Amino acid sequence: MKFPFALLPVAAMLVCSFAASTFAQNLEPVQVGGDAEFDACASQGQIARLDPKGDNFLSVRSGPHSKRQELDRLREGTSVIICEKRGRWLGIVYPAPGTTTDCGLSSPRTKRSPYTGPCRSGWVFDGFVDVVAG
Repeated sequence: MKFPFALLPVAAMLVCSFAASTFAQNLEPVQVGGDAEFDACASQGQIARLDPKGDNFLSVRSGPHSKRQELDRLREGTSVIICEKRGRWLGIVYPAPGTTTDCGLSSPRTKRSPYTGPCRSGWVFDGFVDVVAG
């Protein structure tokens, strides 16, 4: 039986659509705000206790689970803004390495909503984050 090559673009499009929808389902945005009196995110943290003889980085994940996609890697001493907690996972926001971008979270936001920028966001395991303020 011969493969109908005319269907190849259709098959490729279906595979790409499935992959994109699977990725979108695995992305769990960090939520910010929800209180008219306090900052959009209540705490500041710092990455700590990484093994210098091991990987020496903390993976930022697309959701609160070690099986979620790795979005970024943070080094010891990196400052983060802690916006939510789910079990042992923290939803964080942080500027890109080497920048001092204001992430826009130091004022109240009445409505709770997904963080959309300008900084990066994701999920990290709480055992490697020290709360330094808040």
